[in-house]
Amino acid sequence: MRRALITGVAGQDGSYMAELLLSKGYEVYGVVRVRADRQYVPHGVQMIEGDMSEEMFLRQAVQTSRPEEIYNFGGISDLKTAFGDPDLTMKVNYGAVGILLDEAVKVNPLVRFLQASSSEIFIPGTEPLAEDSPRDEETKNPYARAKLRADREVIQAHRVRGVYACSAFLFNHESVRRTKSVTTKIIRTLIDIKQGKEECLMIGNIDMHRDWGFAGDYVHAMHLMLQQVHPEDMVLATGELHSVRECIDLVSNQLSLPLTWHGEGVETYALDSNGVVRVKVSPEFYKPVEVYPKVGNTSKAQRILGWKPVTSFRQLILDIVDSIVH
Repeated sequence: MRRALITGVAGQDGSYMAELLLSKGYEVYGVVRVRADRQYVPHGVQMIEGDMSEEMFLRQAVQTSRPEEIYNFGGISDLKTAFGDPDLTMKVNYGAVGILLDEAVKVNPLVRFLQASSSEIFIPGTEPLAEDSPRDEETKNPYARAKLRADREVIQAHRVRGVYACSAFLFNHESVRRTKSVTTKIIRTLIDIKQGKEECLMIGNIDMHRDWGFAGDYVHAMHLMLQQVHPEDMVLATGELHSVRECIDLVSNQLSLPLTWHGEGVETYALDSNGVVRVKVSPEFYKPVEVYPKVGNTSKAQRILGWKPVTSFRQLILDIVDSIVH
């Protein structure tokens, strides 16, 4: 029976990965914060409680689990938190990666390590972003800066020394298990409007485009990454762009709450069939549309893993709506 350690096991990616590994017969250990919501952690995970900012805890987690595979999903991903405490973000999203991997190699030199990296590290351009696309070395985003250093100074550095370590460059991925995102804000607010609990969805630029995928699809790819003969970094994305407006329309139609759009830019709003304003662009949230929205090039994952996303954007959004409503 193979043994795996998943950090951030209570989160979206961690819980889906735990389900996948348990279904494959793994012995699964999961790192979880003491006060974390554990509703999505599947039965059978051996939980290890603690703080990933503490070096002693990280070492103990590895000693306890003695894993053959590590999936590192733990860390600070909320941008408000990242900008509010950049030092802690660097400690958890970069420093902890090195401690985990160093300790894992001591326990098991043949350990395989998957680092959940981010599309935030790339400079957007005219072409879809691939593994060798230029990095944004001058980024002011503390989250992206920590991920950059983890990729370069931990994952790549260890791989040069013969350690099986790789990064998955994850583009936007969602599910009903992710509570803080633009999509879940849209879905939950429109459901509340339909049920008479809210009046209006206040939103940013509805013409923003994102490469959105389903988290459950992505964990399958990350598991496959650790089953290859040689470790390879890979972009995981859909290769498609969809707008915030498209997301709102999908949700409102599914809820039988048809909307008609009026205005442009920061003056944009949407009316329901009774002429009531149900969506309004807020100057507080509004940002200009990016010249080059980030979209991923998954040709490497397709070639090496035989992987591509199964769930379409439409199905992803409708599945989240149905899960919340029912």
